[in-house]
Amino acid sequence: MVELFATLAAGAVVILFGVGLIALSGGDFAVAGVTFLSASIVIYFRETRLIDDTGG
Repeated sequence: MVELFATLAAGAVVILFGVGLIALSGGDFAVAGVTFLSASIVIYFRETRLIDDTGG
């Protein structure tokens, strides 16, 4: 079964990376840094809290 919150978190990471890349290409390095940091935190949260480790 698909884990809804884990899938939504992965989608949020993709969006954050997209925003970060757009900001980086536009020269807004502060926004890019914050969005990449936010994406990293979401990835950490997803892997530690939202993924079921039981394998079933």
